[in-house]
Amino acid sequence: MLADTLITITGLALLVVGGEVMVRGAGSLAQRVGVSPLAIGLTVVAFGTSAPELAVNVTAAWRGNPAMSFGNIFGSNMANIGLIVALTAMVQPLHIRNVIIRREVPMMILATAVAAVLGLDALISDGPSVYGRGDGVVLLLLFTVFIYYTINDVLEQRARSGGDDDELDPGVTSYGVPLSLVLTFVGIIGLVIGARITVYGAVELARGFGVSEAVIGLTVVAVGTSLPELTASIMATIRGQMDLAIGNAVGSNVFNLLLVLGTSATIRPVPIPEGGGADVAVTVLLSVMLWVASITSYRTIIRAEAFVLLAIYLSYLGQRAFLT
Repeated sequence: MLADTLITITGLALLVVGGEVMVRGAGSLAQRVGVSPLAIGLTVVAFGTSAPELAVNVTAAWRGNPAMSFGNIFGSNMANIGLIVALTAMVQPLHIRNVIIRREVPMMILATAVAAVLGLDALISDGPSVYGRGDGVVLLLLFTVFIYYTINDVLEQRARSGGDDDELDPGVTSYGVPLSLVLTFVGIIGLVIGARITVYGAVELARGFGVSEAVIGLTVVAVGTSLPELTASIMATIRGQMDLAIGNAVGSNVFNLLLVLGTSATIRPVPIPEGGGADVAVTVLLSVMLWVASITSYRTIIRAEAFVLLAIYLSYLGQRAFLT
């Protein structure tokens, strides 16, 4: 049991380090071509900090552990809102730009709603609820739409600014292109290795404690793979880059549902485990509450609202971990 715990911790550490190195390399590349902080948060940082979830889920799907894939995806999305956004707003209230309220958060809610509807197989037919390969393709197609509009927005920003780099994120360290590529590649290697170690250790822990793989994925693995998002968001807030912080959380949720779940379901169908319907429902609830918090208090997520998000997340996670 101790050995499995150490293996899991080692894997999570590699995921965190790999995600950080990848973000630094990819962020530097984005900096070189002149991308705004919000665009970096929604794309480069969101992808980099979602890479641990992608690596874990592809590995879990390939190894035949779909329950962990489900728990990790929805657990990470709950953590992104109920833990990361909440703790970040407690450090400093988050002022939300109009474009995030008008487009990015609704896109996240749409992605969450689509994932919820695709998981209603048991209500539509007599079969079990499962994200099949067809569902995976639908999610991946929606992901391409999200990327298209995000990249198009970046290009429009560049055209309006005339290629000026004034809006670049000062919190992103700029390296030379060769070093940026090396950092990105090394980060990816760390993520892949860390994912394999984490999945192995977490599965053994689940068996040892008699806990379902879905619960382990929802708690230990989900929180562990969300550490890069937490670090990136809090550091961005401390540096005054609110757009990067909220863009990271919102973008990561979209990436998790459309890219990670879509890829996992395409590789191997992902069944919704016992209690999974409640996980989806809470994810939808937190997503809607984030939107409500964004449009109130002069478009600022204040500490009281952050406390409510955190309380809902922790109470549900406790119920899910100890009462199931």
